[in-house]
Amino acid sequence: MSRISILTLSLALPACTLTATPATAADSLSPAPAAADSLTPAAAAAATQELPATMQEMVAQYQADVGTLERVWSFPFSAAGHQRMVRLRQDWLQSLDAYPYDLVRRPSKIDWHLLRNRVAHDLHQAEIQARRDQEATPLVTFAPPLIALLDARARRQPADARAASEVLAAAVTAVEDLRSALHEQQHRVDAPVANRVAGQVQQLRRSLGQWMRYGEDYDPVFTWWCMAPWEALSAELEEYATFVRSEVGGIRSNDPDQLIGDPIGREALLAALAAERLPYGPERLIEIAEREFAWCLAERQKAAAAMGLGQDWKAAQEQVKQAHPGPGGQPAVISMLAEEAVAFLEERDLLTIPELAKECWRMDMMSPQRQKFTPYFTGGEVISISYPTEGMAHEDKMMSMRGNNLHYSRATVHHELIPGHHLQGYMAQRWNPHRRSFSTPFLVEGWALYWEMRLWDLGFPKSPEDRIGMLFWRSHRCARIIFSLNFHLGKWSPEECIDFLVERVGHERRNATAEVRRSIQGGYGPLYQAAYMLGGLQLRALHDELVVHGNWSEKSFHDAVLRQNSIPIEYLRQALLDTPLPKEFPVSWHFDG
Repeated sequence: MSRISILTLSLALPACTLTATPATAADSLSPAPAAADSLTPAAAAAATQELPATMQEMVAQYQADVGTLERVWSFPFSAAGHQRMVRLRQDWLQSLDAYPYDLVRRPSKIDWHLLRNRVAHDLHQAEIQARRDQEATPLVTFAPPLIALLDARARRQPADARAASEVLAAAVTAVEDLRSALHEQQHRVDAPVANRVAGQVQQLRRSLGQWMRYGEDYDPVFTWWCMAPWEALSAELEEYATFVRSEVGGIRSNDPDQLIGDPIGREALLAALAAERLPYGPERLIEIAEREFAWCLAERQKAAAAMGLGQDWKAAQEQVKQAHPGPGGQPAVISMLAEEAVAFLEERDLLTIPELAKECWRMDMMSPQRQKFTPYFTGGEVISISYPTEGMAHEDKMMSMRGNNLHYSRATVHHELIPGHHLQGYMAQRWNPHRRSFSTPFLVEGWALYWEMRLWDLGFPKSPEDRIGMLFWRSHRCARIIFSLNFHLGKWSPEECIDFLVERVGHERRNATAEVRRSIQGGYGPLYQAAYMLGGLQLRALHDELVVHGNWSEKSFHDAVLRQNSIPIEYLRQALLDTPLPKEFPVSWHFDG
């Protein structure tokens, strides 16, 4: 393409987005700089025109734009805030569709697809969330006048102190009246809805508190009018949120172990799967998990037979659970297992492991409270060790030690450290770091799970006890797909999920409860638990394509995956393949069979 045609490109970015002039990015559309005194006046004027941002810059700009609006419209139930965010994303879709896609290199084409996929998904999610918020309408009939005060603040409109005080005072009465009516009607909603609405009421209260502090004391007239009604409303909203949880939702305030999930439904599941570039619906994914589960069961029976226990895998598992370190002994075991995994990988030259990555990981101990959500250790640069503390009940201590036995740990230390999450995070900070905003559990957890499967194939387990340990976790990953998708489809209750983990996987009940709590109310996305095994199967299929049936070496494949950062695996596949990547690229990779 000629210098003149490149210089005449322009791009209308969203109103609140900056257009950068690239200088050093590899995919820059800008021409090589020329000496100022060598340009004609017309060429010099053209050279000062704004050029399209690089895709890396656009990724950063979108994240910044969304963050800016989320800070302005940080309160719930605002139709104006919802509409503004929708308009931002619609503007971004138009800008991306106008971007000169054919002129940039393949890495930037990948980034373009990643960003457009994210914007489209965010737009769809906003619409789904707006419909979910409608469930709250009968429980927050008092909110619109209060939202109007916050909307005005978001637009930097000055508050009329007397009028605002009347809104606050009227809201106190409106909340009291609504609570009385709901009590008399014995109005009930599902616990997840009540919990969500109560949280939104608390968020509204906090936002109004910030609104109040803006004028409090700095404007004596504002304080004189608004302080008393605000204090009454703040207390009323706090009490109302408790009322919604306990009486309307039936949530037991004195039972911190009560499980309260919030199933998202089939439509939202399909939208999430499309954003992750999976061509299958939830029912097909459950079928895949059941197939993998059957394989695990057959292998568990073989391992049990090798231990002299017939095909009784539960008896084999119980025997394995007895091999746990005593109090204070778990850190030494983890260090030993981490070194063993690194030696196994390096002896076979399976991937590049930087010396600094081997040197810099650390250990910490997990609090008893966090162990209610994560009964097993977690990893990354810091491996957080889940093990009983002195103050735990005796039964909880024993379940924790049994669940973190030597053979279970040998199956997962490499998942958490090297080659798993620690190495993955180390590389993500150094290769394509702008893509970290697209992080997906299908690659984050899928990579670590892929290594569990790959090491099994390479003979990593030394004994039938080791195989039982690895198969426990592999069965658990299958179970996560089954119970999490059934939960979000509205087919299983939390209690049914717990029973499934105890009976079909062999979890201690305390640990099964913690796993389900983590899955449904631990802040994870609805596909997170399914992503472990499904992402691992995607990576295994890609390994078969490029290494087993292609000309890639093990090391080059694994290093290349890490250097692409954490992105949906269909896009990762396109990054590694040397095939055309059209602008119109529907979900098309059927990785399973």
